[in-house]
Amino acid sequence: MIARLFDRSKKRDFSSLSEAEILALAISSEEDDARIYLAYADKLRAQYPQSAKVFDDMAEVENTHRRMLIDMFESRFGTRIPLIRRDHVRGFYERSPDWLMETKTLDDMREEAERMEQGAYRFYLEAQKQAQDTGIRKLLGDLALAEQGHSDVASMLEEKHLPDDARSEEDETARRQFVLTYVQPGLAGLMDGSVSTLAPIFAAAFATQDTTQTFLVGLSASVGAGISMGFTEAAHDDGKLSGRGSPIKRGLASGIMTALGGLGHTLPYLIPNFLTATVTAIAIVFIELWAIAFIQNKYMDTPFLRAALQVVVGGGLVLAAGILIGNA
Repeated sequence: MIARLFDRSKKRDFSSLSEAEILALAISSEEDDARIYLAYADKLRAQYPQSAKVFDDMAEVENTHRRMLIDMFESRFGTRIPLIRRDHVRGFYERSPDWLMETKTLDDMREEAERMEQGAYRFYLEAQKQAQDTGIRKLLGDLALAEQGHSDVASMLEEKHLPDDARSEEDETARRQFVLTYVQPGLAGLMDGSVSTLAPIFAAAFATQDTTQTFLVGLSASVGAGISMGFTEAAHDDGKLSGRGSPIKRGLASGIMTALGGLGHTLPYLIPNFLTATVTAIAIVFIELWAIAFIQNKYMDTPFLRAALQVVVGGGLVLAAGILIGNA
């Protein structure tokens, strides 16, 4: 444990690297960046083929830089390249681990590519200052300019592979995937949690007139419904044939939103005064119902008035049923 805490002390300071080690570090970094771009391309190829071509070309640019660096190393130091990587150097820019790629969206990958090029640009600037050999200094300076200009290269590659109609199509595909994986299950959960818990919570409230008991009923109903909806959504299908995405993501979206939908009008019963708690809870109910109507209109293209009529009227009827049962 103690050795792990002081593991950072084993890293080299960048200023302590020799010219051979700087070139070796640059070579391994370009290899890693090319590998990341190719991994992005492979992940995107099925759904976003044009963006995949952009990352393929960016990987080829990185491989060109790697070959230039290897040629320079061989001309100065021979064919045996020392093993040194970015994680061996203190303060060196880092890359996200490969397994995190599975959680990245297309926009995340584009933003990560920009950060990668900016980090490489800063590295080559500092490396150029440290190098004494004129040939190495020139190469590092040229690569710094190349990395600085990669945003222009990326733009040109996007213009080549991603004309406006292709980009619009890919953006629409990304939006559709977001709706299928997160919005649709989350909306179903929010509707279930907000509406189905109304009757038991308000029946308990008006039957007992006890805010503590009502809160416990609401908490158990909300949490139970969240767990049930989450498991039901996750077990529905694996998302491969339906295209709805990861069942775990869908299950979490549905379960969490179900619980939140019920907890919204449960939490006011932490207020000791029954009348104040009930008025607050009813106000929150109508905010929840209008929020559901808004989400339906924004993401599901349901006309707002139609969505409002369905959700608000339906939710109002369930609320009224709970109050009537509680007063029976």
